[in-house]
Amino acid sequence: MSTSTVQSWTLRPAAPTDVEAIAELRAVVMRPDLERLGRYDEHRVRQRLRDAYAPEHTSVVESDGAFAGCVALRPFGGGWWLEHFYLAPELQGRGIGTAVLSRLLTHTDAEGSPVRLDVLQGSAARALYERHGFTVEREDPVDVHMVRRSSTGRR
Repeated sequence: MSTSTVQSWTLRPAAPTDVEAIAELRAVVMRPDLERLGRYDEHRVRQRLRDAYAPEHTSVVESDGAFAGCVALRPFGGGWWLEHFYLAPELQGRGIGTAVLSRLLTHTDAEGSPVRLDVLQGSAARALYERHGFTVEREDPVDVHMVRRSSTGRR
């Protein structure tokens, strides 16, 4: 299969029991960027997810019927906060992340709501967010804080 071909995928509501699979995926996906920034901690990377996990705002991405990732979209300051968006490394670059993000942004645009997120400095994910209209609000040595106004709000 070509890496540009979108595989079949679905979103399902997360359950409390998904937390450990998501925490492990977070550790795998974030490790290269966190190590590059000198901030990788084997325990902390998982515990931060466990401490912040809100299954009621989280969706699990399944590809061809198997756990493939997750994304959380929670209410925040008159809009939404996008976080914990992780895809298994072997599925990255196949269009799934773009398709998942597009679906979420269709929902937030219909409401006219802005979406905010943080991405690690130097992360390849920043390009995905920029392609979807996110712009930099501010930066610090570790994070890039981004916002996307709804398409109705941008007109």
